[in-house]
Amino acid sequence: MERHLTLIALFAALIAALGLIPQLTLAFGVPVTAQSLGVMLCGTVLGARRGALAVLLFVLLVALGLPLLAGGRGGLAVFVSPTAGFVIGFPFAAFVTGLIVENFRNGPLALVASIAAIFGGIVVLYAFGVTGMAWALQKSLPEAALLITAFLPGDVIKAVLAGLITAALARARPDSVLSRA
Repeated sequence: MERHLTLIALFAALIAALGLIPQLTLAFGVPVTAQSLGVMLCGTVLGARRGALAVLLFVLLVALGLPLLAGGRGGLAVFVSPTAGFVIGFPFAAFVTGLIVENFRNGPLALVASIAAIFGGIVVLYAFGVTGMAWALQKSLPEAALLITAFLPGDVIKAVLAGLITAALARARPDSVLSRA
């Protein structure tokens, strides 16, 4: 139990650290960072429940005002910004990603984790993100979806990286990949 709590806190810190990587903010206010890679890794490495808890801890810290999101943003105002759907969707994305990795044990881990990260970390996350963006910007869902198409290539690269990192971690320290324990 203590080990799991430590890993949950460590992965929440990883998501925060990945927000420090130099970012690019698109014209409509959504920053491009590596934080979604951290969310994907929470699911692929920690599994559904622990991964979602790590991301929930991160979101709670943001809600409390810690400037952990890209650009040093934090506080309750984040939850009414164009990126609100993404922040709210982070725990769901980690949960679905972890659930897929936990339940599909037959394939190579790098492939399974990459596919899980694409489905959970892109499809699920974008469903929340597009909805939140449409609401905040008062646009239709197709208009909001069109705004975030620029993120797809980078997010696919992050999903493949999540799969490769998870597989490498499993080779180096098999007990550390809790989604396969």
